[in-house]
Amino acid sequence: MRPDVRHWFGTRTYTAGTWRAAQLLERKADGGTTVSVVLPALDEERTVGDIVAALRRALVEDCPLVDEVVVVDSGSTDRTAQVAATAGATVVTAADVLPAHGGRPGKGEALWKSLHATTGDLVVFVDADLIGFDPQFVVGLLGPLLTDPAIGYVKALYDRPLTTVDGIVPSGGGRVTELLARPLINAFWPELAGFVQPLSGEYAGRRDLLERVPFVSGYGVELGLLVDLAALAGLDALAQVDLGTRRHGHQPDAALGRMAGQVLQTALARRPGGGRPATELLQFLRTADGLEGVTWDVGVAERPPMRSVRRAAARDGTPRP
Repeated sequence: MRPDVRHWFGTRTYTAGTWRAAQLLERKADGGTTVSVVLPALDEERTVGDIVAALRRALVEDCPLVDEVVVVDSGSTDRTAQVAATAGATVVTAADVLPAHGGRPGKGEALWKSLHATTGDLVVFVDADLIGFDPQFVVGLLGPLLTDPAIGYVKALYDRPLTTVDGIVPSGGGRVTELLARPLINAFWPELAGFVQPLSGEYAGRRDLLERVPFVSGYGVELGLLVDLAALAGLDALAQVDLGTRRHGHQPDAALGRMAGQVLQTALARRPGGGRPATELLQFLRTADGLEGVTWDVGVAERPPMRSVRRAAARDGTPRP
C-alpha cells in the first residue's frame, strides 16, 4: 500500500458504532445544522417502505437527528411512491423537479434533482433496495461530518453477502467494483485506492460541496462524485465508515454489464492525461483484526509482433532456433 494511501486509510476510516444518534444530535444542535436523507427509487415497493419507516421511527421521532426523509421516484411502475408516502417519506417524482432541464434516465439524475428538492445542510444518500436496513447506517455516515468540520464527504464500506444457488456467501458481491472500478481507480487515481467500496450507494456530504460538482446521470454517479470531490476538496476532506454488512438484491450479469459501461464512460471522461497508468492494485480482505489491504502488481508487458522479431533476427544474422 502506498504510504499516502496507508496514512489516509488509517486516519479517515471509521466504524459506524463510534457514534450514537443522541450524541450527534447535540453536535447538530450546537451547529444549527439540518439533515436530509434521500432515497433514489425505481420499482422498490418491496423494500422502500421498511427503510423509510425505520428511519422515521429511529431518527425523526425517537431522536430527531434527521429533518426530512425524501424519496425521489424515477418513474416507478409499481407502488413505490405510495408505499414510501404511507411510511412517512416526502415523495417527489424526478420528472417534476426542474422540468425546464428535461430528464435523463438513471440513478444519478434522481440524486442530482434531490439537491433541488431538499433543504438539509448535510445530505445522506441511501439506496432504496436494502434488506434489513439499520438506521445506524445513517448515524455512522453523519458521524464524521458532525464531529469534524474538515470532512466534507463520507462513503460507506461494508461486506456484501452474495446470494448464490448454493446459499449466501458471507462476503462477495460488488462485482462491478472488483472487476472494473477498483482496477480503474488504482490505475488512474491511485491516491483513492484506499476506498474499500468506491461504488457504494450509501454516502453523505455537505451541500456546499455537493452543489459544486457535476452528477453523472446513470450508474457512474458514485465514481464521478468520488473523483470530482477529491479534486475539488482534497483527499483529506473525504472519509469512509464501516457499516458492517449490507444486503440488497443482486442484478443479473447483463444488467451489471450496462452498469459497468456507464462506470467506464465516467472514468474515461475524467481520465488524467499523460503518463502511464499505475500498475499496483490494492484489494481488501476482512480479517479478525479488521480490514487488511493486499497489493498486487498487475503491470503487463507488450511483446512486438513475431514477424518483426524474425525480420530483425534475419537482418542481424541471428540463426532461427
